[in-house]
Amino acid sequence: MQPPEGFHDEAAEILRCASVALGGSPVTVWEAQASDGPHLHPLVGPPSNHDNSADLENVLYKWRVPVNRGSRWITARSGDGQWVIAPVRNRPPAPPPDGNERRSKARLTLELAGLCLGLVDRRDRPSASTATLQELAGLPAMIAHEAGNPLTAARAGLQLTLETLRSPADLATVRGEVLEDLAQVLDDIDRAVAFLRAVQDRARGAFARVERFDLVRVVRSCLTLERRLLQDRRVTLRLETSVESAYLTGDPNSLFELVVNLVRNAADAYEGRPGSVDVDLSRENDRLRLRVADHGSGIPPENLAMVFEPGFTTKEFGKGSGMGLALVRSVAQEVFHGSVHIDSTLGQGSTFTVSLPVPPQRAERA
Repeated sequence: MQPPEGFHDEAAEILRCASVALGGSPVTVWEAQASDGPHLHPLVGPPSNHDNSADLENVLYKWRVPVNRGSRWITARSGDGQWVIAPVRNRPPAPPPDGNERRSKARLTLELAGLCLGLVDRRDRPSASTATLQELAGLPAMIAHEAGNPLTAARAGLQLTLETLRSPADLATVRGEVLEDLAQVLDDIDRAVAFLRAVQDRARGAFARVERFDLVRVVRSCLTLERRLLQDRRVTLRLETSVESAYLTGDPNSLFELVVNLVRNAADAYEGRPGSVDVDLSRENDRLRLRVADHGSGIPPENLAMVFEPGFTTKEFGKGSGMGLALVRSVAQEVFHGSVHIDSTLGQGSTFTVSLPVPPQRAERA
């Protein structure tokens, strides 16, 4: 994971300010990088601190702090030589549970510096909204194709119906033919409308905030777009559901991204071979179950515990960031207070199951 261009310069200034606030103590930013396991490497800071990684890792281990690949930490030494450590993050930490601040001034200084570093880093990374807009910018040709084809067929069907009605034949004799043609026209228009609505939902999601939305519609919209994208890879996308609607409160775009990542991860399991991705949406009491299954390569048992870790990937360099499944878990747990589970057999495929709590629905309350 490389910091964005210009990160070192701005980070150095943040560290300088933090060092001044700490009375001149050297301040360093570390990043957990993988070899046999995550190991801390100095990213920005004075060279004098660069040979202390083993000591720092031991302290984090004793404190039972997880050091995940890609995580970053800002550190300094207190007057008595003890480590002062804070994570680099792009959101402020939660307030003390009882309102009593127990962190030292040095720790609070590093907390603030870590937040500044996280915001500087995040500023140069494309956000989910930006990525969505960039994706939509490449859709015009697909929109013209996918919406244009059924509309062209509908126009041709109406033209045939008009010609039939203008013919001198007795209308009673062609009534069945006319009704059949008009029914096909309606089907073609419905297909075009469904596709355009899916694109609209995707665009709207780029600016979405917390709101009440229909999960089923979001899933259908996502699969409508993904189905077209997977055709060129010879991967069939199927949906089975008995749930007509289920309303959640949250960010619909986050759910959209969750489904996208699960579907694309399942398609990647075929490694270029043709296959199918089966999506099943069901409701069990007060839980919604979204299952995405493939019959691809499967996941080795030793990797199952790591697939949701940020940065973990078994794909070739440049073909995977290792963030897709980490996002799935983050959205399921943090946005919708649910969970995600994986079942996988090497050589036979994998099934990811997302379980989300369903709040009381208006119809049920009535």
